[in-house]
Amino acid sequence: MPEWPEMETYRKMLAERISGQPITEVEVTRPKSINVSVEDFKENLIGRTIWFVERRGKMLLFHLDNGKRLLLHLMLGGLIHYGPREERPDRSIQVAIGMSSGELCFIGLRLGYIHLLSVKEVEAKLADLGPDPFDKRLTLDSFIQRFKSKRGSIKTAMLEQRVISGIGNCYADEIAFEAGIRPDARISAIEPESWERLYHAMHKILLQAAEYGGYMEMPLTADDTLTGGYNNHCLVYDRGGEPCIRCSGTVEQGEINSRKMFFCPSCQRDR
Repeated sequence: MPEWPEMETYRKMLAERISGQPITEVEVTRPKSINVSVEDFKENLIGRTIWFVERRGKMLLFHLDNGKRLLLHLMLGGLIHYGPREERPDRSIQVAIGMSSGELCFIGLRLGYIHLLSVKEVEAKLADLGPDPFDKRLTLDSFIQRFKSKRGSIKTAMLEQRVISGIGNCYADEIAFEAGIRPDARISAIEPESWERLYHAMHKILLQAAEYGGYMEMPLTADDTLTGGYNNHCLVYDRGGEPCIRCSGTVEQGEINSRKMFFCPSCQRDR
């Protein structure tokens, strides 16, 4: 599933291409991917201009010139591709939005959705979403407090979008490695200095991953050479059995709450 770096990459690339463009056509092949009737969906979009693109956690929010919003959550197995009609992906596409440039946003939504909402509806739907990792109000102290109320492991808490938004399976492991903390470390046992390392590791890893376009190889356009670049720079994720990049140890693969986890037992001693 796309996480903070992937969706931030998509946000920047889409904003460059579609901001200020009127929508000229809309295709919906699976009505349950949207939250209104197909007729209402088309009527509210065609002729409208996309002002700008915002990211909220793992979701994108398209601001329309009529005050409405499109909330896109790709979730597991989703995709988005922008290009001319002849570049339509060879996968099931549930929604396609055509722009005045003649290009289209092809959106595949296996489990995800794209909802047409008012401003109030957006805020209500995202009311329980945790702060963005780079929210200026998320100081070290407030970061720690958001976790202190949780039980269990640090990775399980990082995956909970009500705690911090945008972090998923991959980056929880990457952040924990950078901080020298095992993903299955108990929250109650983490020392103050370890919390500080975790806080700064979160910022460092997410920014680095975004610079490389994230780890998922799902290019936005035919000439997109950025998206997925972090896959070659992952520190531990999906590297079970391989040498650790920091020591002579071996990256191990485990499981926590039915999710894979990757860590180096030599470098990540805090647990």
